[in-house]
Amino acid sequence: MTRDELLAAAREAALRAHCPYSHFRVGTALLAGGKLYTGVNIEISSYGLTLCAERSALAAALSAGAGPITHVAVACIDIPPTAPLNQHTPCGACRQWLADLAPEATIYIDGATRDFSVPDLLPFAFEL
Repeated sequence: MTRDELLAAAREAALRAHCPYSHFRVGTALLAGGKLYTGVNIEISSYGLTLCAERSALAAALSAGAGPITHVAVACIDIPPTAPLNQHTPCGACRQWLADLAPEATIYIDGATRDFSVPDLLPFAFEL
């Protein structure tokens, strides 16, 4: 699957986000063991318990017993394309999940022209 196809899958997933409070739809598509897994952000009234799209997709892949996660695409479809890059990138918690669960993955951010690695997004990540 190409970069553009994976980003398109992330944008399509974002349409299914449940975000009645922020109205900020995020979708993630990832490749693990050669299979596609998607996730969306899911907000609930106790906002701190909201599940981000990145963590949703990572959990889906791991729950399915997928092989190594090689590529991750993230799309925030309610952000203008001209918004600064930091408004398109994963939150800190999701960056740590990526560091732990997909440390070698190539990461595609919708609206960015370059590809990222986990250390690009989270230098000096916590490790055990």
